[in-house]
Amino acid sequence: MIEIYEKKWTIYILECGDKTLYCGITNNLDNRMRQHNGEIKGGAKYTRSRQPFRIAYTEEVATRSEALKREHVIKKMTRSDKAALVRLT
Repeated sequence: MIEIYEKKWTIYILECGDKTLYCGITNNLDNRMRQHNGEIKGGAKYTRSRQPFRIAYTEEVATRSEALKREHVIKKMTRSDKAALVRLT
């Protein structure tokens, strides 16, 4: 029997060194954090200039489509709504 592995998608919020919040999605959180830190190519310019940062919130979903939809909802939230979401975890 062949086992099919499905990658989970993660929506994450980073709290940057200047206290701003950055939201993104990935299917490999460790690798994505290395990109944001500038260790490997591909990180967001926004986070590279606002280090250090910490992962303040994560949420897993099954598909990229779900992740993109949830990211869109979070990005439309006010800062206080995002802060409340972070505090819930």
